[in-house]
Amino acid sequence: MTSNVPMITMNDGHKIPAIGLGTYSLNGHAGADAIRQGIDTGYRLIDSAFNYENEGAVGKAIQDSSVPRDQLHICSKLPGRRHAYDQALVTIEESLLRTGLDYFDLYIIHWPNPKTDKYVEAWQAMIEARKRGYVRSIGVSNFLPEHLERITQETGVVPCLNQIELHPYFEQEEQRKFHEKHNIVTESWSPLGRGRGEGVLEDEGIRAIAEAHGKTPTQIILRWHTQLGAVPIPKAGSLAHQKENLSIFDFELTDEQMRVISAFSKDNKRLWDQDPAEYEEF
Repeated sequence: MTSNVPMITMNDGHKIPAIGLGTYSLNGHAGADAIRQGIDTGYRLIDSAFNYENEGAVGKAIQDSSVPRDQLHICSKLPGRRHAYDQALVTIEESLLRTGLDYFDLYIIHWPNPKTDKYVEAWQAMIEARKRGYVRSIGVSNFLPEHLERITQETGVVPCLNQIELHPYFEQEEQRKFHEKHNIVTESWSPLGRGRGEGVLEDEGIRAIAEAHGKTPTQIILRWHTQLGAVPIPKAGSLAHQKENLSIFDFELTDEQMRVISAFSKDNKRLWDQDPAEYEEF
């Protein structure tokens, strides 16, 4: 199923698949089995984090999979409590030890934690980690334009990717425009907006679009992301959902259908009020 998943070139020249597998709450042996199943089903981008406490499960899944390591794109994230330069480098080393990998394809700062104000220091450590060969690409998550501008100005290095909350209830148009201007890939966490119940997936208008394309509402929303130019990383543990989420590149939404989905953003609100200007991750 991977043959029809487009690849997106980041600003450092490395490429990333246009959809990934989110792994939050996929832990232990069951989590490893689900992630391995996802890889064997066709996912090549696997998203994890130090704070998910499942880097070991990701490593086990890679070990058990039939897919060669060099065909995979493995990402993890630096937690807020490890932003100090030396701590950040040791944390990346620990992430590698947990997974059993020699390198990460992508490593990102999970949140800027502006009150603590060590995210520039953390970014400097990420740059050093890339020099050491720990990671191939470096990016961030939940960074506002002001945070992106600061780390770029103080280090001269632009993140290749910013993973942000993005779903029909919060389409982040201005943030996405900033990314496009600076050649930063937008990656979408919580792409289906499930924090508000089924909501958009149960909407009659969305269901009508799905019926017109012979697809499910979930596939319609994920396709909306890719046509916005974003990389969605939906979590999926079951084989059925994993296959469903991958099957979004054989149709195209019309401009009007895109507008119907974007109209859910009229309130333009985050699901959990985690404003990166204030929120502090542990």
